[in-house]
Amino acid sequence: MTKPNMLPPQIPTLNTARIETLADGVFAIVMTLLVFDIVVPAQQLTDELGGLLPALLTQIPNILSYVISFIILGVFWVAHHNQFFFIKRTDRTLMWINIIFLMCVSLVPFSAALFSSYGTDQVAVVFYDLNLIAVGLVLYAHWMYASRDSHLLESPINPEVKRTVIRRILLPPVLYIIAIIFSFISVEVSIFIDILVPVLYVLPNRIDRQFRAPRNEVME
Repeated sequence: MTKPNMLPPQIPTLNTARIETLADGVFAIVMTLLVFDIVVPAQQLTDELGGLLPALLTQIPNILSYVISFIILGVFWVAHHNQFFFIKRTDRTLMWINIIFLMCVSLVPFSAALFSSYGTDQVAVVFYDLNLIAVGLVLYAHWMYASRDSHLLESPINPEVKRTVIRRILLPPVLYIIAIIFSFISVEVSIFIDILVPVLYVLPNRIDRQFRAPRNEVME
């Protein structure tokens, strides 16, 4: 029998520190790798084009791909970081979801390089968008698993906040699916959608206001 005034034994749980540290490290490396696709023009190219400026202009597709990819990776990092505002414990399943998430994130430098080199080719655009769809969907799985029955959260979450987080996570994959559909009509429209997605997330939005709200308004 349990002695009077004695608390029941606590179930051992894993903290999230190492997951967050690994994610930060992977994002830092992946986001840095993006810049290596931008190269200094060779002297021969500069001579052929009649100056450094025309040679630098040949790097515009690479620079555009770098900016779009860097910002969207920033969006995913912020989303992953924000989830751990609520997630305070982890288990084996969540750790493997994180591994798959980071695997998809690590592919972005390759898909971004493909996008910058063959940006007007539908295959390159579709591959890039599929990569980002995979990142978004695994991030969605991460949130749904962690928030299921609030078993890995600090405490039950306000249902409206949970719905808002879900909508914010799923919007990029939906837009990238739309971009893929448009690629069969116009690759340029697809690229415009790819540019639009990170812009939508850089601007202040509803979820930011909820994170600034008192904690008791966010948690049940």
